[in-house]
Amino acid sequence: MNVGEFLLRRLVEWGVRRVFGYPGDGINGILGAFRTVDALRFTQVRHEEMAAFMACAHAKFTGEVGVCLATSGPGAIHLLNGLYDARMDHQPVVAIVGQTARAAMGGSYQQEVDLPSLFKDVAHEYVQTLMVPSQARHLVDRAVRIARAERTVTAIVVPNDVQGLEYTSPPHAHATVHSGVGWEAPRVVPAARDLRRAAEVLNAGRRVAMLVGAGALGAAREVAEVADVLGAGVAKALLGKAVLPDELPWVTGAIGLLGTKPSWNLMSGCDTLLMVGSSFPYPEFLPKEGQARGVQIDLDGRMLSIRYPMEVNLVGDAAETLQALRPLLRRKEDGSWREKVESDVRRWWKVLEARAMNPATPVNPQRVFWELSPRLPERAIVSADSGSSANWYARDVRLREGMLASLSGNLATMGPAVPYAIAAKFAYPERVVVALAGDGAMQMNGLAELATIARYWREWSDPRLVVLVLDNRDLNQVTWEQRVMEGDPKLEASQTLPPVDYAGFAASLGLGAVKVERPEEIGPAWDRAFAADRPCLVQARTDPNVPPLPPHITLEQAKGYLEAILKGDPERGAMIVRSWRDALEGVLPHRKG
Repeated sequence: MNVGEFLLRRLVEWGVRRVFGYPGDGINGILGAFRTVDALRFTQVRHEEMAAFMACAHAKFTGEVGVCLATSGPGAIHLLNGLYDARMDHQPVVAIVGQTARAAMGGSYQQEVDLPSLFKDVAHEYVQTLMVPSQARHLVDRAVRIARAERTVTAIVVPNDVQGLEYTSPPHAHATVHSGVGWEAPRVVPAARDLRRAAEVLNAGRRVAMLVGAGALGAAREVAEVADVLGAGVAKALLGKAVLPDELPWVTGAIGLLGTKPSWNLMSGCDTLLMVGSSFPYPEFLPKEGQARGVQIDLDGRMLSIRYPMEVNLVGDAAETLQALRPLLRRKEDGSWREKVESDVRRWWKVLEARAMNPATPVNPQRVFWELSPRLPERAIVSADSGSSANWYARDVRLREGMLASLSGNLATMGPAVPYAIAAKFAYPERVVVALAGDGAMQMNGLAELATIARYWREWSDPRLVVLVLDNRDLNQVTWEQRVMEGDPKLEASQTLPPVDYAGFAASLGLGAVKVERPEEIGPAWDRAFAADRPCLVQARTDPNVPPLPPHITLEQAKGYLEAILKGDPERGAMIVRSWRDALEGVLPHRKG
């Protein structure tokens, strides 16, 4: 057995069943070994960055280690953006990359890149070069174990001449390493005295707000129980959207620029904040310092008390810690705070529906998302891209119990919606997956990955993977940021996108395709997509001038908006009409929810 085959068989021993990658002569010795390792599947993507995105998404949706494979030089470089997505969202991913032959290293050889240095930041916990066959065992073992234990990215660099060498176990001798397979997550619970301190703070509060993030995924029951006892409202950071169903009356939804008015009110009015598994970065959307007493729960002690100065900082698993905390909490007798939260939430859903139904030219993007929600199949998995699509995903998509959802959180990179969806489909071939993308992301990389979907969809027990493209021909999120944050009009040279027939391209690959060009076509388009016998792309021709209004408009934002108009924004007429309509709905929602 050569080193290439050993690497793959060792990954199988760790429970890995799929590797996402793209071939190249720097990894030929590993690729050839897939012929003999039937338990491990190689999934070919269109670009190495997509392999890293898929490995990240696999980790997010399954809790397992994601693995990606790329050749030396340019292939390894292409992985970086997707690996940073994994690192910044604390996901366990192992990258295996080729390298030039050992004898040529240091000789400015073709495609020779100093890969340990290149990966030293993104894989700072562990990046090593496999120089002799007897290293292979402990390099794989440590890369996987550290990725899982630290919830991070690790990397193994494998020179191509080593891959074909005969694997030998390390001798029973000095200066050798003898590793094994296996890692189990520890039970991490704070000390009893710290739990009591946290309970004292929470019991003293009259208006408790909770903020949950990705660290609370899997702790829905515990979060709901604690929220019920404390009479709290619960806001969700973007990566925590799937923690609780949006149907719960005291769930205020997203927080931040992409957030909701109820979440803004929750944080503005609370006197106590309980943050669970979130590194939400924007302090202006949290209580002002001194307004609220704080308790934070996080598995990573390094993330405690850096977003808000907490009074009690608890290092622990979200579910375990909330379970231990629950018996120490006293039920709130005064229900007025919870009643206010629920009233805000009821009113907000009416506001969103009214905004979604406002006229636009030709289609209101909010309505596309609003009409998706009731049609989402049970246990659906949703991925979203960065950009204005993330705004409507955050606010208008109502997740139900059992659904999964994610996007690029802390890196907020463009391009992951489609590769995330593909990875989700491989992990759960029996579930329906929906990717929500803008036309910028589709032109950047999503179109190419439609070819990946076309190649593999017949392997899935339920073939339905639906890709939405918001065809507004504008890099819309940045356009609005230019207007509101900088006071600059839209720069058409940088913001306007060329028209593309996304549906036509999907159809040319043998996929389903639906175009939406009028509001009344939205619902039937979703129905057709979910009834299709194959993956389907929905191309919605949406209005770029529907504003992604923040939950609270500051004086600076209003000033920037007016300056952009006065400076001659090319879309100023439509901007004014759409913004006025949506702002008015926030004051006088006129349609029943």
